[in-house]
Amino acid sequence: MGSNISDITVKTIDGQDKKISEYAGKVLLIVNVASYCGYTGQYSGLEQLNKKYHDAGLRVLGFPCNDFGAQEPGTNEEIVQFCQRNYGVSFEIFDKVKAKGGDKHPLYDKLINSVEPKGDVSWNFEKFLVNKQGEVVARFKSGTTPEASELSQLIETELAK
Repeated sequence: MGSNISDITVKTIDGQDKKISEYAGKVLLIVNVASYCGYTGQYSGLEQLNKKYHDAGLRVLGFPCNDFGAQEPGTNEEIVQFCQRNYGVSFEIFDKVKAKGGDKHPLYDKLINSVEPKGDVSWNFEKFLVNKQGEVVARFKSGTTPEASELSQLIETELAK
């Protein structure tokens, strides 16, 4: 099983500290997102997952990241407006993070070393699935869309536990 991320604190989009442990009992899909990426259309699928599984206990958590091709240059306010206007995003979007390099956020430091394939996030829209106990159980590269059956099957498996 992967590492537990419950003790990590992140910043909400409005700058408040929030511990991952506040999501205890929920399945998390953590995604590094960007507004100007070839994968940006995945916001639609992420929102569909959010709507389909929210009542069952899934929480989609979007972490804007400008590490890859400077494809998320906006302010937090601009990012939220973009997501809501273009994709109707209702899942949580957090403060911008670094997902690679020496100054990567502690959340990403733990995520990338928890499950195979280990190592740095390689692009926007990589997805990490976290079980109800806060353990990282799977990682999906950017090319795995939110609609992919292997992702939804694993979400359903974790929700059923």
